[in-house]
Amino acid sequence: MENYWTSNKTINGLRHFVLLNENKEKGNISYLMVSVLDSEINLTTTYEELINSGNWQKGWINLSKHQSITEEYLNYKSINKGKGVDEIFINEDSLFNIS
Repeated sequence: MENYWTSNKTINGLRHFVLLNENKEKGNISYLMVSVLDSEINLTTTYEELINSGNWQKGWINLSKHQSITEEYLNYKSINKGKGVDEIFINEDSLFNIS
């Protein structure tokens, strides 16, 4: 599975994400996606969402700064300032596990 993705729509103002973990539970596969710029912006998605929805493009698409970091991101950060973030745990088989 491709590890680098660009969202066709901003997610809390950002568009570039990495596939951090693949989780298999009861025959279902889900993926933890984390923003390249801000780990507080993360989501869980499915294979179908990534491949078939038209919401994602494989790889990082070269975008101008105002296309990849929007005003929505600044608003998100100001509203969520100081709220903290849930911990993100990297699976042992993740490409990003360096231990």
